[in-house]
Amino acid sequence: MNILEEGKEVFDIEIQSLIYLRDKLNGEFVNLIKLIQQSSGRVIITGMGKSGHIGRKIAATMSSLGTPSYFLHPAEGLHGDLGQITKDDIVIALSYSGQSDEVIGLIPSIKKIGAKLVSITGKSNSLLEESADLSIILPIISEASTYKLAPTTSTTATLVFGDALAVVLSKLNNFTPEDFAVFHPNGALGKKLLLDVDSLMNKNGDNPIVNYDANLKEAIVVMSSKGLGGVSIINDEGKLVGLLTDGDLRRIIEKNNQINIFNIKVKDVMNVNPIAINKSEKAVKALEVMENRKRQISILPVIDDEGYSIGMIRLHDIIRAGIV
Repeated sequence: MNILEEGKEVFDIEIQSLIYLRDKLNGEFVNLIKLIQQSSGRVIITGMGKSGHIGRKIAATMSSLGTPSYFLHPAEGLHGDLGQITKDDIVIALSYSGQSDEVIGLIPSIKKIGAKLVSITGKSNSLLEESADLSIILPIISEASTYKLAPTTSTTATLVFGDALAVVLSKLNNFTPEDFAVFHPNGALGKKLLLDVDSLMNKNGDNPIVNYDANLKEAIVVMSSKGLGGVSIINDEGKLVGLLTDGDLRRIIEKNNQINIFNIKVKDVMNVNPIAINKSEKAVKALEVMENRKRQISILPVIDDEGYSIGMIRLHDIIRAGIV
């Protein structure tokens, strides 16, 4: 046996069947999309065995892309969980044969509840198809497993059909990356789109600030106590007018090693008009400001709309939040 060729053959069989199914896709797909769009309820996916595993994934994908959906295990449904279904819902039942006992057992109750029943099978003339308000057949060329026994190509076909359903619905519903972020707040994209500077910055008592008339000794004390690697310089109104970093401090000491540097006024050595960021900006924007420059910086003073110094954000704060 050529192991590599055997593996490739599985790919080939499933790819050929997906192309075949794509070309067979018809108006029933459109009808299902319209049925879901017109519904005021949720989409409930059910299926037994391998179809159930695929159903869970389809329900999860639909939910993450803005179509409220969940998976109902048919055996649990037969023992009370059918109470989760309402007359406004759409039940999509997955069964390649269309004859799964557990799925068939749900039909009378679904009909009595008044929910719409959609069957997705691999064969026609099944009891499930005959009972459905809308039936969809997903034909395949062949299963890819040895002796064609285990569901392989058929489950792949159902999975891809579910992906197509979820993606098209998301496009019709104008689902945006911001919507996706709301449903995935702890994911990388969610953090990039949702976390703002205000939520990550060091503020109030942790914000290192000194007045521009202060001497260097005062600035060093504040810089050391806050431990952020810099200190924002403010005027008498509290507005940001400068920045002093630990790197600046080292250079000042090297340059003025013959005089008492502690008496130097910070306004005479600070970086005037420092790069700052508004508190309402996204944290990912702060990251861009820090990195997209000739010399990268690791801290940014944070200001409000009037230019008042209200915080400081570090590169480390952004990395720790998981945005990078």
